[in-house]
Amino acid sequence: MKNKMEKIVSLAKSRGFIYPGSEIYGGLANTYDYGPLGAELLRNIKNLWWERFVEQREEIFGIHTSILMNPKVWESSGHVESFVDPLVECKKCHKRFREDHLKDKAKCPDCGGELTEPKLFQGMFKTQIGATENRGAEIYLRPETAQGMFVNFKNVINTQRPSLPFGLAQIGKGFRNEVTLGNFIFRTLEFDMMEIEYFIGPKEGEKYFEKWKKEMWKWLIDLGIDEKKLRWREHEKDERSHYSDRTEDIEYKFPFGWGELYGLAYRSDYDLKNHSEKSGEDLRYHPEEGEPFFPHVVEPTFGANRTFLITLLDGYNEEEGRVFLKLHPKLAPYKAAIFPLLANKPELVKKAREIYEDLIKKFPVAWDERGNIGKRYFAQDEIGTPWCITVDFDTLNDKSVTIRDRDTKKQDRIAIDKIASFLENKISGK
Repeated sequence: MKNKMEKIVSLAKSRGFIYPGSEIYGGLANTYDYGPLGAELLRNIKNLWWERFVEQREEIFGIHTSILMNPKVWESSGHVESFVDPLVECKKCHKRFREDHLKDKAKCPDCGGELTEPKLFQGMFKTQIGATENRGAEIYLRPETAQGMFVNFKNVINTQRPSLPFGLAQIGKGFRNEVTLGNFIFRTLEFDMMEIEYFIGPKEGEKYFEKWKKEMWKWLIDLGIDEKKLRWREHEKDERSHYSDRTEDIEYKFPFGWGELYGLAYRSDYDLKNHSEKSGEDLRYHPEEGEPFFPHVVEPTFGANRTFLITLLDGYNEEEGRVFLKLHPKLAPYKAAIFPLLANKPELVKKAREIYEDLIKKFPVAWDERGNIGKRYFAQDEIGTPWCITVDFDTLNDKSVTIRDRDTKKQDRIAIDKIASFLENKISGK
């Protein structure tokens, strides 16, 4: 009997959400490619996040910074020195583990074998720039998007003239040379981050930390995630990152247990102060009145890929012999699918194509004329399409169609000229 994660992995590949990376060459462990439906779902997650936290907020500014940065950035931020993990290896089965993730530091959690003494494991990927390998300069792939925002703090201050509190937000790639991998896309070498650096006054850390806890939680509830599968967990002092004075994670109850979904960190003035000192640039905030100071930072970090994963896990349902993904309409790759009742009746196909070609100008919609109508319904249910629109013989007379709801299977008749407004209202939640 497959568990839920195995079912999701199978569905994701068979329906074009996620494929194993480099599959025709045997793959590359813990890398994945997003297929046609997966690319749409991931893009929808990012767009919805950007709309909510950037476009609809006056005090948060979007930014897009480079993956490759001067290596001095990572030296100044403390990552070169501190972004390392204690690695142990089992002397019996030779599996490797992060020591700080083990309850029993002496025994292998898989086979019970003896573990080696820990060795430091560099968490950042290194690469080189330059014409030849021997003469190339060593640089890093960024493990977080945050530093791109800190080193551009002064540029944003000079061009946008924001007042505190304000935030910088970006969506981008991060890379981590993880020791512990697996569980599908839960932990991968390359991932998409949706991150905010929220700049505040030196004494406002507690206030805005609690504010962002509420906002991050509400974001998940508004996506339709089951609140009973979510919890906050505060980091102990010895597990916090080197820059953090306080960190809490939102955890989700995955099929393999509770795991980190998002993180919220209070970075104080650590980053701006260090970059100012090491670069020689004045990165203080200069208020209209009073002395310049280094703003403090609250950092909400949202994992796009893990959001993708829990969207599939939370939306997966089995009912009366069918599988359906109960995706939020704003996230669903297709908002509707259009069918002719019978694919061998030209008059039905023609009218259905007219409707499809009109709707595709406004919404991501699918066309399907394969097999019988029941199989088409079930196929669209499986990929999370909220509504199926069927053109039948009555359509030719009364200019109306049947709209079937994914979750309830209820069917209603609606006039063709009302379809677009129906979808707009449903998607927006009206």
